[in-house]
Amino acid sequence: MIKLQVIGNLGKDCTVKEVNGKNVINFSVAHTERYKDNQGNQKERTTWVECAYWTDKTAVGQYLTKGKTVYAEGAPDTDAYMNKDNQPTSTLRMRVQSVQLLGGNNPDGQQGSPAGNNYTGNTQTSASTATTPASNASSSADDLPF
Repeated sequence: MIKLQVIGNLGKDCTVKEVNGKNVINFSVAHTERYKDNQGNQKERTTWVECAYWTDKTAVGQYLTKGKTVYAEGAPDTDAYMNKDNQPTSTLRMRVQSVQLLGGNNPDGQQGSPAGNNYTGNTQTSASTATTPASNASSSADDLPF
């Protein structure tokens, strides 16, 4: 499997649709790369990734609004076609397997997204509540199971 990982800002509010009895959340993620060309001029290039997230947990859609920063990962796909000027072009798409909201405030300043929440498939887990095995100070090497 090829895995695509994208961190970027949403270009518009997501859309939630039902297709053949299954829910899909569609959204666009933009990543802007800034660099200098050979002459030393500052340049900017934006890459858009069209995302389709098939999930039963569509509640995350209320947080996928224009300008929000997200991390998404999944399988890449491309779509090649001729544009209206009859020039070959392509679109980068991703079948999202998980999406994480990276925080940020609403324009009115109120907290609007559960920052750090990770949505994977049909389950929702919070990165902030993820647990790691706690070390027990009273444990000795003889108590280890290996």
